[in-house]
Amino acid sequence: MSKTDNMGRLFMVFSLPVILLLTVPLIKMTTGPSPAMLWETLGDKDVLLAIGRSLGLSLTAGLLAFALGTPLSYLLARKVFPGKKIIEGIVDLPVMIPHPVVGIAILSLAGRTHPFGRFLSSMGIEIMGTRTGIVTVLIFVGIPFYVNTVKAGFESVPVRLEYASRTLGAGTFETFRRVTLPLTWRHMVLGIIMCTARAISEFGAVVIVAYHPMTAPVMIYERFTAYGLKYSQPVAVWLIILSLLLFIVLRMMSKSAVQYHR
Repeated sequence: MSKTDNMGRLFMVFSLPVILLLTVPLIKMTTGPSPAMLWETLGDKDVLLAIGRSLGLSLTAGLLAFALGTPLSYLLARKVFPGKKIIEGIVDLPVMIPHPVVGIAILSLAGRTHPFGRFLSSMGIEIMGTRTGIVTVLIFVGIPFYVNTVKAGFESVPVRLEYASRTLGAGTFETFRRVTLPLTWRHMVLGIIMCTARAISEFGAVVIVAYHPMTAPVMIYERFTAYGLKYSQPVAVWLIILSLLLFIVLRMMSKSAVQYHR
């Protein structure tokens, strides 16, 4: 037996506690509720609305991250300018700070006591207790995953390909459309998936900005505090199942998009 095989087995042994930590609680939770309780929960209109709201608004946040985060990703990948490291730190900040702080920060800025909040209100835009507020929070917490993923994609494209395109007469936007975009499309789809995944799980910031309309994580928390584990588990199980189905669809779309651009 080679030393490489021994090292691989040793690493497998040391990896086992982490694998068990990640899988055992989820297996226990998903197998806890009885089929009858799961079926009964599926017939609860409020549960379906909350899960559908979480999935829909999270996907909306992922698509908005694509629209808003792509230019920033390209800028950070291709340009060197004063303060670049500061901007990269700001992009990563939502990953590090407690998410209730995110909710409080957004609420303090968009509240009616703040000039910006009054301006939004005059434009008919409400943040507190609205879907708009939820999407705002979800973009805030999810966009670092999109920007960093797509930035890595742009960095993987050789600059010489863009230079060659420009020397052949293509402009900046034409080069981006014909050269850079097809080579980074997979990273963009992956970034949308990661942003959406992060948004679905958000609770701390959402519960401050918009307790209602209720998302699935907020409903799980409410049912746990009011009725206990028995009534919160089925909602969590259905959220996991439907989220998994959503991500399978997104992965299939990602493969189709890559094949199309090839």
